[in-house]
Amino acid sequence: MIEVTFKSDFMSWREKARQLFLADYPPDRVVWIEADDEQNSFAFASDSVPSLADLSSGRVQPRVPKEFLETAKLVAVHRDGRRWNLLYRMLWRLNHGEPHLLEVETDDDTLLLQRMVKSVGRDIHKMHAFVRFRKVEEEGTNDPLYLAWHCPDHAIFKLAAPFFARRFKTMRWSILTPDGSAYWDGKRLDFGPGVSATMAPKAHDDLETLWRSYYGAIFNPARVKTTAMKREMPVRHWRTLPETTMIPELLADSAQRVATMLAQQPSSAAPYVPTQPASYESLEQAAQGCAGCDLGKSGCKVNFGHGSPQARIVVVADQAGDRLDSPALHPLALALLFDELAELGISAQHILVTYAVKHTKFKHHDPKQPIQRIQARDVAACRPWLGAEFAYLKPDVIVCLGSAAALAVLGRVSRLQEDRGRWLSSGWNARILVTDHPASILAITDSEEQAAACASFRTDLKQLGDVIQVV
Repeated sequence: MIEVTFKSDFMSWREKARQLFLADYPPDRVVWIEADDEQNSFAFASDSVPSLADLSSGRVQPRVPKEFLETAKLVAVHRDGRRWNLLYRMLWRLNHGEPHLLEVETDDDTLLLQRMVKSVGRDIHKMHAFVRFRKVEEEGTNDPLYLAWHCPDHAIFKLAAPFFARRFKTMRWSILTPDGSAYWDGKRLDFGPGVSATMAPKAHDDLETLWRSYYGAIFNPARVKTTAMKREMPVRHWRTLPETTMIPELLADSAQRVATMLAQQPSSAAPYVPTQPASYESLEQAAQGCAGCDLGKSGCKVNFGHGSPQARIVVVADQAGDRLDSPALHPLALALLFDELAELGISAQHILVTYAVKHTKFKHHDPKQPIQRIQARDVAACRPWLGAEFAYLKPDVIVCLGSAAALAVLGRVSRLQEDRGRWLSSGWNARILVTDHPASILAITDSEEQAAACASFRTDLKQLGDVIQVV
């Protein structure tokens, strides 16, 4: 039996493990003893082992998968005293007839190795999440230092520290742990000795106050599960987390906050949409009674769709309107659209025009009423109507006029310059074309710019020439 005293880190273990392997010492003959700072970190006891240089001649060096080395670096910082024996045993087995040992999930050693890896990974994640810096003013400098104290489950501070150097690269900070400390001066990351909890920063600062305000704002009482919260945010870490002082108050107020959140949830037209409409006209009639959003509740005029229900091309605008200065589909804008389509041989009878938002978001015939552009929440609330239309009409092509219409059809924000003029797809089982809103073209005052916009609009619509045979 051989006792190996070594410095408790991965590189020291790796060097000793290689020597032992080359000396042909099996795992059951090795006892690993971690040295403290005063002990000789490279001493063997009980037996003598030749130096690496003496053993390397003519001997086969140990070979392991890269995955094992990365795994061993994580396991090396675990607190379980069995880790060094486990790593050497895995090294031995990988080189003695079991090269695929890491893939054997039912093996006891492999299972223990993976459990340690997961435990260390969770601990690193928690350090990233739970470190809270406090500003410390230093005399003679205008560059403050930010201090944090953290007590991890494992000796992970060197593995976790580079994350903070990347995230807080412009400020000076130091993280103190019992195992060691990390210091970043804005350019270089250095490590030092560990410190006790008595040296942890205790003074509150404006940064901590700001953090508590932020935590209170994002706290979601509807998802509160105290047991799960304590599992993800262990109570032992609460003393260093300023927001935890707020948790009792936030929990006590959670019921009222949930009620408020529910009252403020975005509305939807879904409850008013017939599931199996008998006709397109029945959909339009049902929309007259829709109160699924604030526009519907306020009594705004409903503009559904117009055109032939047998049309294979559906054009989607944002909303209907009768004012040329509005963002809606004014009759002049509609005329521009139909003129361009007529040039392609597509007549108005082959087209159905509908709207992303059925309730027009401004009062007609009131010159003092400011124009209100529709918002994403308006589109989202009204989208069930559009879905019901597509399901009934089953169009081959959907043309989106402008970004609001594209949002309603695609279900995402469209970058017009990237999406325009090419066929897109979504869940509607139809080809989709995105282009300018003709009202925006008519609103251009510069004649050259308007001509250029009209040419781009015409080029986009030429894509519809491919479906003329279909309609």
